[in-house]
Amino acid sequence: MPIYFYETDMGKIGIAEKDGKITNLYFTADKLPQEIQTCETPILKEAARQLKSYLAGELEEFSLPLAPDGTAFMKRVWTSLCEIPYGETATYKEIAVKIGAPDAARAVGLANNRNPIPIFIPCHRVIGADGSLTGYRGGLGLKKALLDMEKRKKYASFEIHRDGSCDFNGKNGKMINLNFYPRKALGICQSFYLDFQ
Repeated sequence: MPIYFYETDMGKIGIAEKDGKITNLYFTADKLPQEIQTCETPILKEAARQLKSYLAGELEEFSLPLAPDGTAFMKRVWTSLCEIPYGETATYKEIAVKIGAPDAARAVGLANNRNPIPIFIPCHRVIGADGSLTGYRGGLGLKKALLDMEKRKKYASFEIHRDGSCDFNGKNGKMINLNFYPRKALGICQSFYLDFQ
């Protein structure tokens, strides 16, 4: 199985492929399989490029062929995870309902935990029913950082005009409350602190 390691903003990451499809993403602390071939293939290079663009806040959706190994149920869960929009979250119960198994929230949690391609299959977007962050193979600190990065990128598109008016671009038709705190007048424009509510 070809695997290659890349230095990223979240540390050293290993990406593996089989037959031109991404099969695994490994964090630094993950145990690697014994039979691996360390070499960079074109699909691994492209996956790394997209991952780095995502971490830089420049890419919201991956376009990679994925081939995670798991049961039919797990694959249904993972497919559903890929449908959670960038910058949004879903609960285990919501995923269970979506795949037609409303009483299987725990099984959804298990499938989420066994996702072999985190980030590319965005299991970090799944949260507890009470809105709390739950376990993540890369650590809760990384999960929070990924969610915070996505929300900042998704909701912070705006323009401040010379007359002081502001155009806010809320993607998907969703609006949030923005409170502007003037920091320093600079002639015809001002800089602002943003308070996301």
